[in-house]
Amino acid sequence: MSSFLVLWDVDFTLVNASGVGRHLYRAAFADLYGRELPVVADGASMAGRTDRAIALDVLELAGVPDPRGQVSRFEAALGRLAPGVTGMVAASAKPLPGAEAALAALAELPGVVQSLLTGNVRPLAEAKLAPLGLTAHLDLDVGAYGNQHEIRSELVHVARDRAAAAYGRDFGGQATVLVGDTPLDVEAALATGARAVAVATGQFSLAELEAASPHAVLPDLTDTAAVLAAVLAGLGDYQPRPA
Repeated sequence: MSSFLVLWDVDFTLVNASGVGRHLYRAAFADLYGRELPVVADGASMAGRTDRAIALDVLELAGVPDPRGQVSRFEAALGRLAPGVTGMVAASAKPLPGAEAALAALAELPGVVQSLLTGNVRPLAEAKLAPLGLTAHLDLDVGAYGNQHEIRSELVHVARDRAAAAYGRDFGGQATVLVGDTPLDVEAALATGARAVAVATGQFSLAELEAASPHAVLPDLTDTAAVLAAVLAGLGDYQPRPA
């Protein structure tokens, strides 16, 4: 089988983190500015967006002067405080049905590299996944994270370059596969020639995801064989096992 790179989104693709991200934004804002995050900023849209883009909105809505000049400082606070939410994750977050089995099944295949393409900064992504046992099959060092660019499609290039350097393989075209729950995940894949697999486990319906024109759409990750087929169908030498 050819080499391929599977890049997973985190929130509502692999895990329901039960509001941990918003909690961390409030904590980081209070840590830096000594006041509560204003309600108008607390409602900034997060679905499918990078922490850099979200942070810019949050800081602007909160009335912080020079939000672009402050964003790196805010991202650093998110990363610094993220380990403190692992207890909250362990207590209230849940892996989405089928996520662990899908990760394990892909890890058994030759040539597979799995990592993350997520809007989260890396420490937050790890804080959401590690307490739930979802990092064992992921090479987090070759992933791309939300503080590295505010535009999600740019993160695909980051991950491909890192994976190519680490593994000495070419992950161009549909040898890179993005799995996510929002039209922005699909858009990032299509903009970079990657394969797009959408899962309707977040706020977007199957119909809404289909409208974004992914290569495959799944209702969830519970059918492991269907996940493998959707992820790997872009590779000509993949043949699904008979049922």
